[in-house]
Amino acid sequence: MPLPSSVHVYKTTDSLNGRPFIAYYVSAKLKDKKLLFDTQVGYGYRYTPKEYYTQEGKPLLIVNGGFFSYETNQNLNVVIRNGKMIAFNIQALSGGGKDSMVYYYPARSAIGIARNRKADVAWVFTDSSRHWPYAFEWRPVIAKGSERNPSIYDLNDINWKWWKMRTAIGGGPTLIHDGNIWITDKEEQIPAGANETRPATAMGYTNDDHLIILVVQGRSPGKAEGVTLPEEAKILKNIGCYEALNLDGGGSSCMLINGNETIRPSDQEGQRPVASVFMIKTSLDK
Repeated sequence: MPLPSSVHVYKTTDSLNGRPFIAYYVSAKLKDKKLLFDTQVGYGYRYTPKEYYTQEGKPLLIVNGGFFSYETNQNLNVVIRNGKMIAFNIQALSGGGKDSMVYYYPARSAIGIARNRKADVAWVFTDSSRHWPYAFEWRPVIAKGSERNPSIYDLNDINWKWWKMRTAIGGGPTLIHDGNIWITDKEEQIPAGANETRPATAMGYTNDDHLIILVVQGRSPGKAEGVTLPEEAKILKNIGCYEALNLDGGGSSCMLINGNETIRPSDQEGQRPVASVFMIKTSLDK
């Protein structure tokens, strides 16, 4: 299927800081009403992007989403579909060791698209009893306490608003905030090293209302080593992102366009089954 005029795909094989490098990014016009931005989860199962592609009626684009548990297949980040939360953030992390009775309450990054087709990246906290996530737009909240299942009041921060998105997918950390590179892995309690070189998936948006989806190939000796979080942020900034975030990377990174792989997944088995995906469909998709 030919690409709509509002969607462009770019590929680079230039080296990055002296290392072999392969990456793709897609730019999609948010205001094009023929484009439908959607998400899906596995509802207790995990599927490869190719399997989601078949299940979802062969969308134009499909890319892996946020983090998940290998043991339970549970999503660990918020996912919103048609204005409804279908997956939630992990709410509390144990301090461990001497702090085993202390819990940290991370507000994790997510990117959303509202009904007016405006995009936003925010740090969000979810409560399954609430229709909308709580969003912190100015900075990530850092809180801890003794409650294993915290409420918004346990975060001790009143600077939140309801995040009323039609479509959203979470991950972390934030890479660009209000036009500036700001990597919030420590604030979001994300353990992956910022300077670890790995395959990556990221999303962001520009001031002229284009959605940007980036995938970076890695762990391919002699062909593509991957990217660090600072390098990822700089790439997105150079593309023109006003705000952007990292999604699940490593062996999960995969983007299909018309069902065809862009980067080569790093797992030897090929595409990794994942718990969530983000999609771009067209009005012609069945």
